[in-house]
Amino acid sequence: MDRIHQMEVFAAINDTGSFVQASNRLRMSPPAVTRAMNALEDRLGVQLMTRSTRQLTLTDAGARFLIATRQLLAEIETAEKLAVGEEGVAQGHLTVSASLAFSRMIAAPVIRSFLASHPRISVSLIAVDRVTNIVEEGIDVAIRIGELPDSSLMAKRLGVVRRLFVASPEYLERRGTPMDPSELKLHSIIGFTGIMPSHDWHYKHGKSRGHVQLHPRFEVNDATTALTAATAGEGITMALSYMIADEIRSGHLAPVLVDYLPPAEPIHLVYPQSKIVAPKVRAFVDFATDRLTDAIRQSELVLS
Repeated sequence: MDRIHQMEVFAAINDTGSFVQASNRLRMSPPAVTRAMNALEDRLGVQLMTRSTRQLTLTDAGARFLIATRQLLAEIETAEKLAVGEEGVAQGHLTVSASLAFSRMIAAPVIRSFLASHPRISVSLIAVDRVTNIVEEGIDVAIRIGELPDSSLMAKRLGVVRRLFVASPEYLERRGTPMDPSELKLHSIIGFTGIMPSHDWHYKHGKSRGHVQLHPRFEVNDATTALTAATAGEGITMALSYMIADEIRSGHLAPVLVDYLPPAEPIHLVYPQSKIVAPKVRAFVDFATDRLTDAIRQSELVLS
């Protein structure tokens, strides 16, 4: 059994999460998949994954080998398309990941426009409030907020987002508008754990920096729920600028303590580095970069 086929089996097992599902995808019998996996580990002389009746878990060696496997298989696929003259054809299935709120408010509209102009591509949008492992989870492109760690990923900067406090005008009229971060202790705080997990809010005021410990009366891990409560006049919450741009423009929410904002955070579009970038990835990056940048910039204008 050749090396490439063994690597395809290894990748399929990790993509599907089971030997049986991998056999269905590859149209092989389950015993043939097991033999291919055993042959691969025997050839390499290392265990790539641990098996139990309930789950498969990559070893450290397996995690490293999976990264190299995905890159090699992607380059082989692209090279084959080059050979038959399909190098310029953007086609196939694309997987994109982003946070829940960003997916709903910004990424999804851009992806729908992309699909309208690229009929040979289909897209899965994975909306999760965690940092996805692009290679291990089979993701082609991800949108990430915050400083990027050193990695082998390619990155395109899309702009910046800001964390800010907002409340409804009715709430501020009833309870007063805080003029200093220390006054937040006198208010009803709605905590959104996605961007304020520790309750310790760090801010910047001119050249000085400070922090204040908050004590939410209501806390939730969903941005929409937190903003709904704030819009209903139940308190002050923290959100990222793109989440509340429309509400601020419409007057349903008002920014609070804008002179005490923490530093802006960068937002990037990232994808695996490769000598040959798949046409579907290149097409999405080229299409989405300017549109995402513009959408993010428009949300920042509410603070200017």
